[in-house]
Amino acid sequence: MDVFGVMIGLVLLFGIATLVLAVVGTVKAAKAVAAKVEKHEANARRAVETATLKAKTYTKVGPPAQIASVRLKLRTSLDGTRQVLEGGLAQDGQLGESLALLTRLDAHAAELDGELRVLEREPDTARVAAKLPELRERAERITHAAETMRWAAQDRMHRFADDELSRLSQECESEAGALRHWDTGAGSGSASGAASGTAAASAAASGGGSAGVGGAAGAAGSSGGGAGSSGGGAVRAGLTDGKGRPSAEDLLGLADPLTKLAQRLRKPSTGPSAS
Repeated sequence: MDVFGVMIGLVLLFGIATLVLAVVGTVKAAKAVAAKVEKHEANARRAVETATLKAKTYTKVGPPAQIASVRLKLRTSLDGTRQVLEGGLAQDGQLGESLALLTRLDAHAAELDGELRVLEREPDTARVAAKLPELRERAERITHAAETMRWAAQDRMHRFADDELSRLSQECESEAGALRHWDTGAGSGSASGAASGTAAASAAASGGGSAGVGGAAGAAGSSGGGAGSSGGGAVRAGLTDGKGRPSAEDLLGLADPLTKLAQRLRKPSTGPSAS
């Protein structure tokens, strides 16, 4: 019974842990989906507001058109700076500090945009004319600060790209120089090949002269052997026995007739001079 109760307790604990994990995972997934939806909704709302401000700059005249132009310029400058900083943050971590400053600057821009929106609905044109220069000056200060960070970030990324390109160009030139080493190798190889060919030709010439001397010696030896032997024929050197090379008579098939002619010349004459 104790073992059975322990098993039931473990199963219950496992079930409770699984349920808790499922609830936690569901809550986290819901929060992630809600954050993504909220982000997309904010982007969509911001795009609609930007399009509306662009339309107001072309359709309205007077202070409303001026207010719309200030709001549009402020929004465009901040959006452009944020895109540049977020785009380069993966390659340069120092842009994170600039992005934090831009977030603080964006808070001031949001307050200013709210004031401009209120001023846009102000029916008193005299108050609008009195407040608009001050708000425009604040907008220009925020815009200038955002543009300064954006231009500095662009110059920084451009400088890093130039440095990387310079290093890459040097590496490519070094690799090209290493690949051209085959020119020197080929020249030395051809020179050594020519020297080897010259040595081989000299060896062949000397070998040919030795063969000619050996052939003459073989011819003399074969003629002497023919004089010494009476009927067995001359002893001929083989091709691979190392004792010599075949003579010209052997190669032409003239060795036996020469031997017979020598034997006839050595026979005693039986003519009248003998008596």
